[in-house]
Amino acid sequence: MDPHWRIKTLDDYRSAYHRAAHDPQNFWRDVAETFRWRQPFSTVAQGDLKTGECSWFLEGHLNITENALDRHVAAQPEKLALIWEPAHPDEPALHFSYKQLLREVNRTAHMLARIGVRKGHVVTLYMPMVPELLFAVLACARLGAVHSVVFGGFSAEALAARLEDTASTVLITADGGKRGTRTVPLRAAALEALALQKPTTVQTLVTLDRGLADPSVHQAPVHEVLWHEAIRSNDTTLDAAPCASEDPLFVLYTSGSTGSPKGIVHAHAGYMVWAAYTFANVFQVTPASVHWCTADLGWITGHSYLAYGPLLMGATSVMFEGVPTWPDASRLWQVVARHQVTHLYTAPTLIRSLQGHDTSYVTQCDRSSLKVLGTVGEPINASAWHWYHDVVGEGRCPVVDTWWQTETGGIMIAPLAGISPTRPTYAGWPLPGIVPTLVDDQGHAVSDVCAGGNLCIKNPWPGMMKTIHGNFERFLNGYLRPFPGYYFTGDGALRDVDGMYRVTGRVDDVLNVSGHRLGTAELENALNKHPAVVESAVIGVPDERTGQAICAFVVLDPSSQEVAARPKDLLSELQDQATRHIGALAKPQFVYAVPGLPKTRSGKIMRRILRTLAASNSRDFGDTSTLINPEVVHDIENIVHGHI
Repeated sequence: MDPHWRIKTLDDYRSAYHRAAHDPQNFWRDVAETFRWRQPFSTVAQGDLKTGECSWFLEGHLNITENALDRHVAAQPEKLALIWEPAHPDEPALHFSYKQLLREVNRTAHMLARIGVRKGHVVTLYMPMVPELLFAVLACARLGAVHSVVFGGFSAEALAARLEDTASTVLITADGGKRGTRTVPLRAAALEALALQKPTTVQTLVTLDRGLADPSVHQAPVHEVLWHEAIRSNDTTLDAAPCASEDPLFVLYTSGSTGSPKGIVHAHAGYMVWAAYTFANVFQVTPASVHWCTADLGWITGHSYLAYGPLLMGATSVMFEGVPTWPDASRLWQVVARHQVTHLYTAPTLIRSLQGHDTSYVTQCDRSSLKVLGTVGEPINASAWHWYHDVVGEGRCPVVDTWWQTETGGIMIAPLAGISPTRPTYAGWPLPGIVPTLVDDQGHAVSDVCAGGNLCIKNPWPGMMKTIHGNFERFLNGYLRPFPGYYFTGDGALRDVDGMYRVTGRVDDVLNVSGHRLGTAELENALNKHPAVVESAVIGVPDERTGQAICAFVVLDPSSQEVAARPKDLLSELQDQATRHIGALAKPQFVYAVPGLPKTRSGKIMRRILRTLAASNSRDFGDTSTLINPEVVHDIENIVHGHI
């Protein structure tokens, strides 16, 4: 499928960017009308960033799965839609044509409908990267239900919090997932989450039995249905539910600068148009493309560029359950060769991890099929960019360094593969419809050609989040009120003489660890739950592999018997505390027991001082005159650098 709006040259890009900026209504009308609508929309866009009430394709009715599946089945039923690569390299891969994928989605939707899932209900999925996860996601959308995918690496407590926030009525899990030689006990964590959930809203647990654990060992506290017993072979057709353009499609949680995760809500129509438009243009896919996005479906990257984007454009998508470095560092490249992957989209953390191994792991595998290399999740450093381009792509594959967020729904700033200029560490130019603006801390736009500042977006775009689930005020306060008239991304950026953007990272209290956002407040809340902890402060420090490593400073209760009896064991226990409450990705790499935290007279913790102490040997702490306890800085310095 090659729509008329696909950009093919640099002149096409300039023309599209100009038209989207000056005539957005007709520009997005032309794009949206190429999709299948049950009822045509009348108004393209309404609202602005001042109120946050931004709506797209009003009065329109559609179902995103009819555009991702049905229209392709009508045109090319045998076209390969999905390749599933199992965890173990000796196991056979599974292949699904668009016709077969639609059949499985319909069967799954019938199963969900029989257990009571209806339009508007929220279904939470806590599953490994298996085809059934994708079937269930699309089945929810087909029924008009809202899907909420929770990454399988999150803990039972984190899952329970998300179940409570969405008031999910159905939880879908599996007995386990495979991570190399390890089995992840997903059902056990799901049962623990159900026991923790207050109040209990989940009425039915659906379990995919993969033979990795015995589901009968522990009885579920709610009605449990086994997937293979509930699915029926003859339920192969189902009319998709017509959804209004602004009906919610999914809730996906991301960390913020306050203690609780944010449930980002995206709607059917705007998200669909943006995911398809960005996928087609950034990656320059063709009908023969095999696109492998290595992200888990528990993250927005998996939603937009493993599931919806490729399927909306009729491409072939690869889904992988395993570990890219198991059984050795050639596994990722073996998968590329095995399935003749043309487009590879992965995270800088993984690139740096593979870069640390001998290049023979790469060069022994056939990579001649590769045409485009992509990166996502965090700014990529120059060394990793060059290794990716020169070694993996043999200098012939353009690297698209993409910047975007869960909140944006899809890519915002990136090169268009083979069209736009690229520069290591720079995301490049914005996509049509996106007007980046750098503003200073007072909210004034920075007009200098070469400048830095807070990265904001000037106008709404189709894929923009609708709200934070259940908390529109938090949405306004976090994104639209810091700099009125703009969407505030929370990132800082630099702009060069050519108008290219380099994103420098978060400017708020959010860490980026291996491309995953974690709020410092959420981490501190987890640590503070330990009875021996009086208070804590968490910062990020540079890490060559993960981008940022988590560093925690904790003030312990001197009267606690635990502190007196086993101080070293306690620090290790606090690492486990963060893992237990949030997940393995939240485990601090460094934990320091300190006598106090540097605070202003208003009680604000001066994290910039902690960052200086943890990340360098510098003694330039800046202005410390506002500290109520300046002496503690020297104490922390001695602890961090091992002087005491």
